[in-house]
Amino acid sequence: MTLQQSQSNQVMETSEELSMVAFGFMASKALFAGLHIDLFSKLSGASLSIDEIAAATKVPRNRIMTLVTALSSIGALVFEDGRVTNSPAAEQFLVRGAKYDFGDYLRYQIDKQMYPFLQQLNEVVDGTLDADAVDSYAHWMSDSEQAVLYSESQHAGSLGPGRTLARQVDLSKAKTLLDVGGGTGAMTISLCKAYPELESTIIDFPNVAEIGWKFVSDAELVNRVRYIPGNVIETEWPTGQSAVLMSYLLSGVPGDRINDLIEAAWNSLEPGGKLMIHDFMVDADRRGPTLAALWQLQHMAFTPDAQSLSLGWLDARLRERGFEIAERGELIPGMTKLIVGVKPA
Repeated sequence: MTLQQSQSNQVMETSEELSMVAFGFMASKALFAGLHIDLFSKLSGASLSIDEIAAATKVPRNRIMTLVTALSSIGALVFEDGRVTNSPAAEQFLVRGAKYDFGDYLRYQIDKQMYPFLQQLNEVVDGTLDADAVDSYAHWMSDSEQAVLYSESQHAGSLGPGRTLARQVDLSKAKTLLDVGGGTGAMTISLCKAYPELESTIIDFPNVAEIGWKFVSDAELVNRVRYIPGNVIETEWPTGQSAVLMSYLLSGVPGDRINDLIEAAWNSLEPGGKLMIHDFMVDADRRGPTLAALWQLQHMAFTPDAQSLSLGWLDARLRERGFEIAERGELIPGMTKLIVGVKPA
């Protein structure tokens, strides 16, 4: 192969990659459309023809054919010999009621809320969007309908990472946990189930706290969990805590407030206490992971002054305050990372 042919092939490969990125939103919307008609649940454990799917979903055959073809092309479905089945990933993650089901997270939060936010991204980037028009979590969560939609879908997406966190960080000696921006308590519930002696306090917006009580009650943890309704940036935090958790918090606040939150965590912790920060974090070389980088961009659409987080950057901030770093690494592979700082005894 000549140098010219090699360069030509590289250009073609790059062109194909860029095309896939450019049309990624179409793949996402295909997935959302499948969830909207409960397609993956109807295919669970089954192999159906196009006509059978059309009858089960009450969607015209031509539309089902086009949608199934698109979903098969991205690997969400398997289309062979005229019959359709779920891919292993779809069966595990997109079937309603499956152990790892986060279909509602995609169907409601991502499709109904995040995608509309991204329509203002251009104006956020170039600074032409009026400051009063930029949405924020505080404004967003003041709307009870939006708070319900966001919180209930987020809950489904956080239970799994909560179980992973419980395995990665030893809280066997912890008595109290402060879950800052803990939403409906998915992380708290996972940690309290893993550590029966642990009691948790969650700080989050009033509308979110009301929704969270249902999940806490369903988990039979009302005697071990309490809420402090309020904005975490403005609310006074309790002291003497064994552990403080900030999950998906720092990527959604202005970057110039991060040191304030780290300071608040320091003051809240007892000597020997652990600060756990779990969030979308990119690598130091800024080449990825792709999902983490794209989630950070999405957050910027409604928090224009958000900081692009990396483990190294947070490591430096924690050490500056006096924390000793006990752990750092991935939590959700390719998407989120975890850093644990300990307040010296």
